[in-house]
Amino acid sequence: MDTRFAISEYPDAAAVNQQLNELIKKPIYTVTPEALAAYEENYFEKKCATSKKMIAEAKNIIPGGVQHNLAFNYPFPLVFTKASGCKLYDIDGNEYYDFLQAGGPTVLGSNPPEVREQVIDLLNTCGPSTGLFHEFEYKLAKKISDCVPTVDMFRMLQSGTEACMLAARIARLATKNRNIVKMGGAYHGWSDQLGYGIRIPGTKFTQANGVPIRLMRDTQEFFPGDLDALERVLRLNMFRGGTAAVYLEALGPESGSRPVDKNFCKGVERLCRKYGALLVFDEVVTGFRVGMSGAQGYFDCSPDLTVFGKVIAGGYPGAGGVGGKKEYMKYLGAGLDGAVKVKKAFCGGTLSANPLSCAAGYFTLEEMDRTNACVKAGQMGDRITKGLQEIIARRHLPFVAFNQGSICHMETVGTLQFSINWKKPWTIPSVLNETNVRKTEMTHMGAAYMAEGLVTLAGSRLYTSAAYTEKEIDDALARFDRVFANVAIKEEA
Repeated sequence: MDTRFAISEYPDAAAVNQQLNELIKKPIYTVTPEALAAYEENYFEKKCATSKKMIAEAKNIIPGGVQHNLAFNYPFPLVFTKASGCKLYDIDGNEYYDFLQAGGPTVLGSNPPEVREQVIDLLNTCGPSTGLFHEFEYKLAKKISDCVPTVDMFRMLQSGTEACMLAARIARLATKNRNIVKMGGAYHGWSDQLGYGIRIPGTKFTQANGVPIRLMRDTQEFFPGDLDALERVLRLNMFRGGTAAVYLEALGPESGSRPVDKNFCKGVERLCRKYGALLVFDEVVTGFRVGMSGAQGYFDCSPDLTVFGKVIAGGYPGAGGVGGKKEYMKYLGAGLDGAVKVKKAFCGGTLSANPLSCAAGYFTLEEMDRTNACVKAGQMGDRITKGLQEIIARRHLPFVAFNQGSICHMETVGTLQFSINWKKPWTIPSVLNETNVRKTEMTHMGAAYMAEGLVTLAGSRLYTSAAYTEKEIDDALARFDRVFANVAIKEEA
């Protein structure tokens, strides 16, 4: 197995956070109204007419016109019909560089033929699902276990959200404890209890609309990167049912958008052992992107459970699963391990571990391992980040660019750097209002990027893949430079 990692140099988390804190104190710099209007008229209206028409019709039967949150783009979502390597193509025939990468899973690039041909062969011989056991269930589980030392056993599901839900049930059965603790601002899917404290640290239950507060009574958050804050929560939980698990995005919340110190994960592991909580690594993004052994391999940590998603189906649907040590995975036995007398965690899923998803995941991981895809994607991440930093400095902009390998951040407004202090409740409305204003400007920057042929995640995150070449990265940088030439301080409304 390839034991190298995508991260050539871990960012100085304290320095990056200081830059981000300075960014949110400054006036908002964004694409000028004149430039935005020109992009709308000359690109979206003239070159994306078919997309606009289809989305207008789709709004009559699909809420908002699209089915996925990432597709809500300004001034209207585009309809994409082709993906290949590092490129995307919309229904009007426009070509784009793909830095969204379906939210992170396509480390090889989109639709690699080495995987596609194997999937077509499976569809010709078996079909997408039988409801019964298929050989690729074993092959995928074995590949994941071989790559990730802490994964003795693996259970396939259909999404990262399901995997996060299931990890909590396993942890409660294994520890007999009640509470789940997570890092504020981190996203662990959209289940009721884990909707607590998402995106902005300190928001608690306020961002999970439609979820009764009582369902979050056994979930707590701690400030990102603060081991003392985590220990205070763990100590308090000793008197209110104990802590079943601590969930961790190893790079920091929102895929490292607010980075944590390189030694932080080891500190969390130490506290979990001290207070009898299971350590749960959420590797939905980092798994097989930071390296074949994940972020836990990079940080030399030994989580009890690991949550997977996205890449373990190679960008195909049905991507999620939980892996871990045998002593905890025994709570997932499906009935053939009758000698193990334990309660089974409540778990289902008709299409979980279907042959199509398992085959796609297996051949994807095999190809990534064979071609050293993680490191290649990381090298492209280093190149585009260095280029963005050069443009920012040359144009005297307050923006912050940094990366953890192929996970790249281009912060122009610092929306995710805010936090809520409940000791000063009078500040909460102003913070939430400020983040909403900045989210709007993120969409405007995202639209400018799109018009220049750059697809990003919410205008602030970029994933690179092994399909990129230096020439393509340099061309993408020239396009970012054209957008930044049209940036100025936002005028007051």
